[in-house]
Formats: sequence, C-alpha cells, structure tokens
Amino acid sequence: MSAKHIILGVTGSIAAHKAADLTSLLTKQGFSVHVVMTADAQRFITPVPFRTLSRNAVVTDLFDEQGWQPTHINLADEAALLLIAPATANVIAKLAHGLADDALTCIALALNAKAKVLIAPAMNGKMWRHPATQANVATLKKRGAEFLGPEKGLLSCGYEGIGRLWPVAQIAVRAAKLLA
Repeated sequence: MSAKHIILGVTGSIAAHKAADLTSLLTKQGFSVHVVMTADAQRFITPVPFRTLSRNAVVTDLFDEQGWQPTHINLADEAALLLIAPATANVIAKLAHGLADDALTCIALALNAKAKVLIAPAMNGKMWRHPATQANVATLKKRGAEFLGPEKGLLSCGYEGIGRLWPVAQIAVRAAKLLA
C-alpha cells in the first residue's frame, strides 16, 4: 500500500494518551501519520511518543516550520484523511464555526476537497449532550464529517455515561476503510 497521509489531530482531552496507540496502529498499517497537537493536548501527553511512533515531526504550533510552504497548508494539501481523536467540545465548536486559531483548525479550514474527515469525540457526557455541541456536530455532519462515538462507560470525571473515546482499534479500522 502506498503511504496515504493521515493528519491525526490530538486535542485536550484526558483521552489524549490513547492517541499514541492510534498512531502506532495506523503507522503499522502503512499510513503516513502526521500528528498535530493542540496546546491543551500537550498538557496531557508530550509530542515525543507521537514523533517516535509516527516517524514524523509533530506539529504543536501554527508556526512550526517544516519547509518553505506553511506547514498547515502543506499538510492540508497532502492529507487523505483528517482524523481528530480525541476531539473536545471546544475543537468541535471551532470546526463548526470556522475558527482557526491554531495549527489543527487552520489545517481543517485549508483541507483539500478530496480529504475525508473522521472525528472521535471524548468529553464529559453533559458537554456531549449540550444543545450547542449537538448543533455543532449536526453542522459538521452536513459538511461531510463522520463521527465515531462517543461511547458509554465510566468517565475520567467519575460520572457513568456517554463521553468515552471510541476504542482506538475500531477508530483505526474505520480510518482504513475510509481510505481503502
């Protein structure tokens, strides 16, 4: 398989550490994984495991330079899939409203028309069920984004209910099917 480019957006959820396993699974399947971390994601996990597992530089800032072309434009041009896992309510809202104040959201706005978008939310259940979040999800679905999850279970905040990140193995399977 030729290396199809996946942009893996990692946002500031407690589930951010699970994205390292997702990176590993996708890389082992032959995908070229380029991780883009929000500032909040870096409060949960460092870029080091992502750089090691993906064998690519990790973008942590809009002004990270990886060549003559702005990095966010280059990545958006080459992407076959924008996968955001975990996706917070904040990032979902930014995407729905076209806000671009970091590398990940700029990539989303500049994404080439052929690229697919897969979003795996992870947040507190009250945040997920909030009408604003549900409206933002509906907006993104109308634009062609696909959502996986969240699933029900024990949440890190101590609540039981919906909000857990979809299992990373299943996210990897869905990503591969989208790119088949």
